[in-house]
Amino acid sequence: MSPLDVERIKADFPILNTKSRGNRLVFLDSAASSQKPLAVLDAMDHAYRHHYANVHRGVYEIAERATAEFEKARAKVAKFIGASEARELIFVRNATEAINLVAYSWARANLHAGDAVVISHMEHHANVVPWQMLAAERGIELRWIPMNADFTLDLTRLDILLDGAKLLSVTAMSNVLGTINPLAPLIAAARAHDAFVLIDACQYIPHVATNVRDWGADFVAFSAHKMCGPSGIGALWAKAEILEAMPPFLGGGEMIRDVRLEGFTTNDIPWKFEAGTPAIVEAIGFGAAVDYLDSLGMDAIRDHEMRLTRYALDALHDEFADRLTVYGPRDVSIRGGAISFLFDGIHAHDISQVLDEDGVCVRAGHHCAKPLMRQLGVPATSRASFYMYNDEIDVDCLVAALIKAEKFFAI
Repeated sequence: MSPLDVERIKADFPILNTKSRGNRLVFLDSAASSQKPLAVLDAMDHAYRHHYANVHRGVYEIAERATAEFEKARAKVAKFIGASEARELIFVRNATEAINLVAYSWARANLHAGDAVVISHMEHHANVVPWQMLAAERGIELRWIPMNADFTLDLTRLDILLDGAKLLSVTAMSNVLGTINPLAPLIAAARAHDAFVLIDACQYIPHVATNVRDWGADFVAFSAHKMCGPSGIGALWAKAEILEAMPPFLGGGEMIRDVRLEGFTTNDIPWKFEAGTPAIVEAIGFGAAVDYLDSLGMDAIRDHEMRLTRYALDALHDEFADRLTVYGPRDVSIRGGAISFLFDGIHAHDISQVLDEDGVCVRAGHHCAKPLMRQLGVPATSRASFYMYNDEIDVDCLVAALIKAEKFFAI
């Protein structure tokens, strides 16, 4: 496997050729949202310029072209994640909406007072709050998988937690710690207890080759904007038989087969869950994004990010020793490229603000994971996160900016 040509890749992303505050832009916030290559920008521009029309409705030429491109994009994304059929892929606004769809449709039809949902201490708020809302409404029990000192999940009591549970809903990769969770034993344990499984794959699918059929989960949620695609669109994958049995999520146009005074009948999947005019051009951009990732090769992307993350972890340790704490596993084979860290005595937001003066973009805050922050005993962290367009020079710029920031706050 040939290593990625990062200089060539950088040239594919117009924003990376711009400056920030007069400095070379060093974008290290892809865990929040990735940048977009020309292939995606051009595909969306072409759609708007040449065949924009509403889909599944018009019989005139550009409407038929728009529908064909929209459904072609669905097929591309479904193939990219290893789905058996394109109809198993529902377009939604983002992974948050995908999880809420499961909570409002499947869970409200199947969970009752006393039933349990199992999640982990690593979850993003999107995989916490919908279940807390359901607990308040239906009286379900919410159980938590704790975390070990090495930032991995503690599975020693997993069978006890899953006893009587109806759903296991966990992240594949932590957006704070970078930890890649062991899905095979988690899913196997859930199956042994007849529990359904939802995987939040927002941080995983953009970085690691994925086959949802091999996972054996029931639902998988992810977003386009973290994988070089546009914002405003994401996907829920689910087994066709489960989608067929679920009630619709939203009511309106497109999700119906017929409407009469006395009621309605639903459309086939996936349109049963896609009420109203969809994000047409965004879907086309989503399809272009997975084409772009395929052209690079997901195994090559993963290999590049593992090497870069190793380089970054070593550089931070060598330069700052015990003055800076990194939250996440040291072993790059079980983690992604999101590195959360804190200087002793310096707030995460202050670090981020000073780094911005050098054009280095990192995220600071609770990263929509306040329960995890409380487990770590900190209010916030700074987070640098890498993608295929980052290289060792970007890491060196991060370290140099951190040296300046530490000196600034020492004054």
